[in-house]
Amino acid sequence: MALAAANAGISASILITSDPDEVYRADRIVLPGQGAFADCAAGLKSFDGLQQAIFARVEAGAPFLGICVGMQLMAERGLEHEITPGFGWIKGDIARIPTQTLRLPQMGWNELLFEPGSHPLLNDLAPGDHAYFVHSYALTGAEPGTVIATTDYDGPVAAMAARGNRAGTQFHAEKSQAVGLQILANFLAWEP
Repeated sequence: MALAAANAGISASILITSDPDEVYRADRIVLPGQGAFADCAAGLKSFDGLQQAIFARVEAGAPFLGICVGMQLMAERGLEHEITPGFGWIKGDIARIPTQTLRLPQMGWNELLFEPGSHPLLNDLAPGDHAYFVHSYALTGAEPGTVIATTDYDGPVAAMAARGNRAGTQFHAEKSQAVGLQILANFLAWEP
């Protein structure tokens, strides 16, 4: 488990759960996701009270990290196959990557482009470090400053977004080797 490996040197107990009561007690929340936006949103809602527990803890100040579709759910809505409401935590839609020359999904290693020192989740990383992406949809229409890292896929694509105590990675941090472990360790130490 990548989060446990990133836990080195940090006193933390990591629990995988769909129990709303456990989420209400959580100090931090990581929401991974894989697949279509609408399916992930429906899957989350299928656990009675889980989404409400996530919202309540995050509103109370618990740091949140969304990974892949977990980050996409932070947006206002997803446009994959149908229009699906998101959490509305960050402005923008999750729309198909507008490429005319490259195939979708974007799958594989790609570099992260960001301003060093711009966000604590990027500490000890360098522009050009690579992360592992698998997606055809990405955040569009975000407010300035919300996208903290991009990647290039026939144009700029949001790779990381953050607002307040809420952050997300479009790429799979858990599959991104040393870069992903550093981001997860940064999240465990993050005090927004």
